[in-house]
Amino acid sequence: MDFEALRSGLAQAIPYNGHLGLELVEVAPGRGVVKLPDAQQLHNHVGSQHAGALFSAGEFASGGAFVGTFYERMGSITPLARSAEIDYRKIAKGEITATARLDGDDSGALFERLEAEGRVEFPVEVELADGDGQVVAAMTVHWHVRRNR
Repeated sequence: MDFEALRSGLAQAIPYNGHLGLELVEVAPGRGVVKLPDAQQLHNHVGSQHAGALFSAGEFASGGAFVGTFYERMGSITPLARSAEIDYRKIAKGEITATARLDGDDSGALFERLEAEGRVEFPVEVELADGDGQVVAAMTVHWHVRRNR
């Protein structure tokens, strides 16, 4: 699979993320990585990254991990982020990297449930870190995927 083409296509498919300057830098099976720039228009009232921008970066990274896992099935499924929780742990300053992981050991079981039941739900875990590697937030995005009829 050409994951670079997949990354590029996914980045273009969601125009909202472009408004924030989010850069999808990696898509791979079970992994998505997004960069959130350090831009004045993304800061909050205390000069750090806005909570909404952090959330958006984490959700986008989770989508990259999802697509990297389900790429062979994308034409026959409809995915939706059903819910998400985020834990803001530290003041987020500078460029932020959101790294999402979908456990590759679970993908076979997910595919089997999708085939058997026509739908599957699962979490994708995301860590958001600053330039020093300090985790500034952790997030779980719950995905709901259904087979198209």
